[in-house]
Amino acid sequence: MMTALPLRDYRDAVALDEPFHPLHPPAPAARLGVLTGRALRLLGEDPRVGRFALPHIPAEQRRLLRSLLTVREPAPLATDLQAVLDAVLGGEREQYALTDARSLPAPIAVWRGDITLLKADAIVNAANDALLGCFQPVHPCVDNAIHAAAGPRLRADCHRIMAAQAAPEPTGIAKITRGYHLPAPFVLHTVGPIVRGDLRPAHETALADAYRSCLDLAAEVGAIRTVAFCGISTGLFGFPRQPAARIAVDVVRDWLAARPGRLDRVVFVTYTAQDEAAYREVLR
Repeated sequence: MMTALPLRDYRDAVALDEPFHPLHPPAPAARLGVLTGRALRLLGEDPRVGRFALPHIPAEQRRLLRSLLTVREPAPLATDLQAVLDAVLGGEREQYALTDARSLPAPIAVWRGDITLLKADAIVNAANDALLGCFQPVHPCVDNAIHAAAGPRLRADCHRIMAAQAAPEPTGIAKITRGYHLPAPFVLHTVGPIVRGDLRPAHETALADAYRSCLDLAAEVGAIRTVAFCGISTGLFGFPRQPAARIAVDVVRDWLAARPGRLDRVVFVTYTAQDEAAYREVLR
């Protein structure tokens, strides 16, 4: 049986309680293209990346930078490269309009949009059991989107946790890291059940465990008052959206009722109209 590492055994290793201080402030929009090119040239000197052709078009350079960081194994980055990445990632975040979770209805809200643009205290990432993020360039999963927006420090923290655990992450458990360049200061990582074929009671139990584990872990961090969930397991993991929404809402309602006042808001973030409708129907 796999054993999950408790928060007390990795909290200091990932400096969870220390504010994130980037090595460089966010770059203005006019400088993003130049700095992206500089980041690529510096990344070309990284032995873990290897040789690549540098495109001339700025949009293609940005796609290449994201792809290279997606496939790069977790390892320390050169300080000058990390500083340039901080400027680029911070600058890109400032180009988007953010939604504050505290502006949404309490205690439970449904919000359709990009979870990497939601300003909550913690967002939930639907991870795989390696917990290192997605290694497929431009893959449309939320795991890829969150790691790309947060930057490579997120994968490095997940690697520290998994090295200490020395086993794959069990389904229905949660881990927590800082959010780095995300508008959310914390990320809760959880592995949901994979459904291939008929939906079974074991799948439902595992999904409920994933939601409950995220809430329990968030409650261990005093700074967290708002939590935003993605649709755990409803994408490539194949969990049907309607029963998934029912399980998610039931777990959150029960958890909040048992701990009045611990969280101000829980947000269900949806990406499609069908997902949004499923949550709103259950909440009615």
